[in-house]
Amino acid sequence: MTDFDVLTRLLEARYSCRAFRPDPVPRADVEKIMAAARHAPSWCNAQPWQVTVTSPEATERFRVALRRAAENSSATPDLAWPENYPGVYGDRRRTCGWQLYEAVGVEKGDRAASAAQMMRNFDLFDAPHVALVSSPRALGGYGAMDTGGFVTAFTLAARALGVDSIAQAAVASYPDVARECFEIDADRMILCAISFGYADPDHPVNSFRTARAEVADIMEWYA
Repeated sequence: MTDFDVLTRLLEARYSCRAFRPDPVPRADVEKIMAAARHAPSWCNAQPWQVTVTSPEATERFRVALRRAAENSSATPDLAWPENYPGVYGDRRRTCGWQLYEAVGVEKGDRAASAAQMMRNFDLFDAPHVALVSSPRALGGYGAMDTGGFVTAFTLAARALGVDSIAQAAVASYPDVARECFEIDADRMILCAISFGYADPDHPVNSFRTARAEVADIMEWYA
């Protein structure tokens, strides 16, 4: 098997896990994931990412504080949300949402059930660990773009070790909670969290997989 085959298998095997077992990931494995992910490329080799990783105990404290904030206050993300999802991007977003709801038995029009599923984001899907990912405000959008590459590298490295994950922009809705819990400097934008651990294979929410656009849909070749 070639390196390309191995990478392709990892890319295809990675998915957004939304139900975790409580078993912790050994710290040595977490450090292996970080050691691999740090090789992600960045502009001028700035490596703008900083990652705060929690033990199960710290995860639980954060989970409680995050859920409280989500129930009682408005979102104030450091990085503005997309203005909208036009055209095919909205189509893909809606398809993913309906796949999720179908997997967990939420019927169309059941606003209470869909809201409850959305709130599961702030429970970190019961993951034993979370990695809060930030970038310096001074580096703006390019620092955020580079950090996105690190997030991809982290999730692939995790999958290579049998660790499942989900990158969550929703957690970045309440950056002040993360700063209070973990003393993250105000000069860093909190971009997302990666909840990670071992998937619960019996939970129906982990049963669906999203589709991917064909190469012809995303590449324009000029000769």
